[in-house]
Amino acid sequence: MSHHSNFFIDGKWVNPDRSETIDVINPATEEAIATIALGGASDVDKAVMAARKAFDSFSRTTREERMQLLERVLQCYMARTDDLVAAVSSEMGAPLALAKGAQVPVGAAHIRSTLEALGTFSFSEVRNRGLIVREPIGVCALITPWNWPLNQIAAKVAPALATGCTMVLKPSEIAPLTGIIFAEILEEAGVPAGVFNLVNGTGPDVGQVMAEHPEVDMVSFTGSTRAGIIVAKAAADTVKRVCQELGGKSPNIVLDDADLEDAVSRGVRDCFQNSGQSCDAPTRMLVPAAKHDAAVDIARRTAKTLKVGDPGSEDTDLGPLVSDRQYEKVQGLIETAIAEGATLAVGGPGRPDGINRGYFAQPTVFANVDNNMTIARQEVFGPVLSILPYGSEQEAIDIANDTEYGLAAYVQSGDIDHARAVAMRLRAGNVSINDSDWDTSIPFGGYKQSGNGREFADWGMEDFLEIKGIRGYKA
Repeated sequence: MSHHSNFFIDGKWVNPDRSETIDVINPATEEAIATIALGGASDVDKAVMAARKAFDSFSRTTREERMQLLERVLQCYMARTDDLVAAVSSEMGAPLALAKGAQVPVGAAHIRSTLEALGTFSFSEVRNRGLIVREPIGVCALITPWNWPLNQIAAKVAPALATGCTMVLKPSEIAPLTGIIFAEILEEAGVPAGVFNLVNGTGPDVGQVMAEHPEVDMVSFTGSTRAGIIVAKAAADTVKRVCQELGGKSPNIVLDDADLEDAVSRGVRDCFQNSGQSCDAPTRMLVPAAKHDAAVDIARRTAKTLKVGDPGSEDTDLGPLVSDRQYEKVQGLIETAIAEGATLAVGGPGRPDGINRGYFAQPTVFANVDNNMTIARQEVFGPVLSILPYGSEQEAIDIANDTEYGLAAYVQSGDIDHARAVAMRLRAGNVSINDSDWDTSIPFGGYKQSGNGREFADWGMEDFLEIKGIRGYKA
């Protein structure tokens, strides 16, 4: 049966305390595909108290018991692959190739990497005459976004379970269907009552209430920097831990010794993946000034090869933006870039030719961008690439670091030692050399206004643990 109108609290699907609902819109058709219930403070309180009640027993489970639970979760997740693909494609417009190749598999990858980390993780150590213990922090509020829904849900739920925490999850109300299926997966896997709870709702009515709740010990939030600030302020009165993965404006430095054709074409595709709706997208491409025009030509040609259209088609490269609000935001930033003097190389305002419905944006490349322009400072979250020329390598590094964000950075070079040296000078939590493969064992998180804390594998587990020092433990 459908659980769209229910919340998962204390091991059961229950009715919400209020009657508010919201339609889930397919961004490719602009039509409602489901209606979900919206929660409020009383629903949050029930979920938090269920988690509090379950914490005493679940926090004392053994490593082996939690590993067995995660293994069952992984099995149930894999069994629901087709349902998850359909949900993520319809609720946020992910093309089938992306849904099957990345959006859904990455959730399983996080569960696997957490399982591997849990198998060898040290929860205690003896130092001199004392014992140092890492123990679960308590009840955790998990607030996840719409752009990579399964990535962020799994990256939070898996380490919370692995460390013996209990939790309440609030997925994005824009793309909630994957979250509901994930709750069904945990139910089928036999997660004990109260350990995992799901309440759908808006940020102000559910997310902020979770952050403020005195019985919540920790908040793990992924979303915009603006929303992250609100969450942190809401949590401050109860001095709870807040771990955040926020916005980004990631530089992609193409060094002079890089293969220009390869580096630029890959950079364009990486920027435009998921229709540019990724916090770590390489949106600022820095190229040697002498090669600027050649790089722009490569970027223009690459952008024109990308097919924008029906997410249900196997050969679609880019689907729509997630909502009308996101579409209007992206259009506004494109218009601002033109007004501020950036050179429009390809794309621009409006939908692609032949598309008159859905929140589709044109793959857009701006050339001759100055790092002080709005398009180089603000996170666009759409298929928009800025190309910035630089004179010297030092200038490239200075431009790359001249941002309030610090989530990710990218370096392209024909000399690995050269790339390594530049990577070490970039102020970002994640640096990728020559388009390296995604790795869920590498810590993910940002510097500056891109957040705090780290996710993935054992790094993610650390955020869900308190450290206790016991002096005189050894006689």
